Amino acid sequence: MKNYKKNRQVVENLLIEDFAAEGKCIAKHEGAVVFIEGNAAPGDVVDVEILAFKKKKFYEARLLHTHSWSEKRATPFCSYFGTCGGCKWQHIQYAEQLQFKWQQVSDHLHRIAKVALPTIDPIVPSKETTFYRNKLEFTFSNFRWFTFEEMGDGTELDRDALGFHIPKRFDRILDIEKCYLQPDPSNLIRNELKAFAKSKGFRFYDQKHNVGFMRNVILRTANTGDVMVIVQFAEPNQEDIDATMEFLKDRFPEITSLQYIINTKGNDSYYDQTAILYAGKPYIEERMENLTFRVGPKSFYQTNSEQAYELYKVAREFAGLTGNEHVYDLYTGTGTIANFVAHQAKSVVGVEYVAEAIEDANINAQINGITNARFYAGDMKNVLNEEFIRENGHPDVVITDPPRAGMDEPVVRTLLRMEPTKIVYVSCNSATQARDLAWLDEKYAVTKVRPVDMFPHTHHVENVVLLERK
Repeated sequence: MKNYKKNRQVVENLLIEDFAAEGKCIAKHEGAVVFIEGNAAPGDVVDVEILAFKKKKFYEARLLHTHSWSEKRATPFCSYFGTCGGCKWQHIQYAEQLQFKWQQVSDHLHRIAKVALPTIDPIVPSKETTFYRNKLEFTFSNFRWFTFEEMGDGTELDRDALGFHIPKRFDRILDIEKCYLQPDPSNLIRNELKAFAKSKGFRFYDQKHNVGFMRNVILRTANTGDVMVIVQFAEPNQEDIDATMEFLKDRFPEITSLQYIINTKGNDSYYDQTAILYAGKPYIEERMENLTFRVGPKSFYQTNSEQAYELYKVAREFAGLTGNEHVYDLYTGTGTIANFVAHQAKSVVGVEYVAEAIEDANINAQINGITNARFYAGDMKNVLNEEFIRENGHPDVVITDPPRAGMDEPVVRTLLRMEPTKIVYVSCNSATQARDLAWLDEKYAVTKVRPVDMFPHTHHVENVVLLERK
């Protein structure tokens, strides 16, 4: 028995058997399933503390001690591993991560959809496993998170931080010096912006009391070399704002779009705020094949640019377009997929809830000389009615890429009424995708499945399914 604190319910020498949803691990104890938080890996032998016991079916637990290590482990490359909430699978070999993600898709489709399935294709790996994101947000805070090592070394600690939120702690920020998610000049810009703000005595934001000056910085990098920096200030002190923006402009001439936001409300969300252009263009540009996509301060664009290309190629392949098809692209966002397939289709109609995204979609169609794509904003279940279909033509192929919650049931019913020849379903959540496949089974058969890894070192996985009318 280990010398743990009294009154803890500790289970010793558990064998980790597999990964579960949300990146937790699974073990078995007395006939019940144990879901374990912490940096465990299948094949580890561990001690855990039981945190909750639910209806004699499963336990919630956290990792206390590891007796032996799995052969599936890798050495984490980031000094913040285990504290930061990102890249939680650094300790798992990448080939094993891919297998776990493929298995997650397979399990969801078999257990939830319960429909006839083809052999699931191998997962498409990400060429880059570090520095693959094109967008990150960092928060200024006067309430820095300290590790036990920092608190125990006896030195005076600086409470200001610029970094990421600690998981489940909205008010604590982990100060970041080097992040392995976004390519240069991301780390250099963040570190020098922090040093400049400190040198000027600018107050870092206090999230408990909603006071302070320096609030947030958003960094976007593009595969064209464009760089966008958006600084959020919590106070309308124009002199200090100008000083900060002038510093960034002079120190980093590679910034092609320099903007700022004055956000005095109680949260960091900026989609209802005005982004003010200080220098450069109001957008950056991404390229995909022969297409150019403009990305503004509030635009949605897949955060792994190179892997988004691989994802869209799978969707286009599954659609099997010959140039004669009418295509509907549901949940089109900024029209990336719609514009990507437009040259292979007779016409494309994109539908999206967010009106600003549709503005971006139209701009992207225009700058790429795409004249056979039309875009509409509105709630999907209300837009897709008989009048809409009459005006825009009956779709031969529907591509749908809904949010994590999947498609609303009324949208599925509309698809069943429309009866397109093919449905290409792109999903970031194979569990809700599986639920929707069960609904669609009334008229459609699943004929192809291919997962795509967009986010190495996380449990997230995209999945593309081809459904063909029975």
